[in-house]
Amino acid sequence: MKAKLFCSLVFLLIQFQFSNAQAEVYEFRTYELEFFKSADVLNNYLKDALIPALNRQGINNVGAFEEAGDALPKKMYLLIAYANIQAFQDSQDALVQDEQYKKDAHDYLVAGDAVPYKRISTSLIRSSTGFPNLVKPDDESNLFELRIYTSANEDDLRRKVKMFNDAEFPIFADAGLPMVFFGVNMAGGQIPCLTYMLALKDKEAHAEGWSKFLAHPEWQRIIKVEEYANSMNNILRVFLKPLPYSQL
Repeated sequence: MKAKLFCSLVFLLIQFQFSNAQAEVYEFRTYELEFFKSADVLNNYLKDALIPALNRQGINNVGAFEEAGDALPKKMYLLIAYANIQAFQDSQDALVQDEQYKKDAHDYLVAGDAVPYKRISTSLIRSSTGFPNLVKPDDESNLFELRIYTSANEDDLRRKVKMFNDAEFPIFADAGLPMVFFGVNMAGGQIPCLTYMLALKDKEAHAEGWSKFLAHPEWQRIIKVEEYANSMNNILRVFLKPLPYSQL
């Protein structure tokens, strides 16, 4: 009996580790642009060198965005979906070995002071069981909403993620708020937090969708569930628009 129980526990542990290893990992990269510098070198690099190289690795649907508004300093964003954390590591090594990439990226790699950004920051985000894969949005999507929910500690974040996994994803679908990705941040700023992105046609569709979400009977039910109370302490929201070469 003990041997059978031990074997069962080992099997469950292996399954747990395997499922974790296969979680999609999203790199959300932010380029903070310098004042009075043209972003052409960066745009050309992303469009003609980096994104094609990622596509050759089998990494598709790379998103490239800028903020929808006049916020300063200006920023550009890149969203890359990897099959798992190992694929993220392998991708960096593959770029070093890719002769076509090095040729296409030459102007950027030797740009020196002409590089238009002040700094690059990156967040690594692991997908959730409730929304395990990135979903390419409708071609009419011109407005993307990035939302970051921070929590006071790791257990509060666990409860907020559970709220999404148990109940929130169908509410988004019913409300007409298509989700692109969802996950828990593993590295980067704002931790502990979760991040997700919505894709909509325009601001009118955005307003209508959130109105339906807040009035949804399932939302009205779950916000009263004690388990989920006080599971987050802040929301950061950024509206983005796709750059011409974005694959999302």
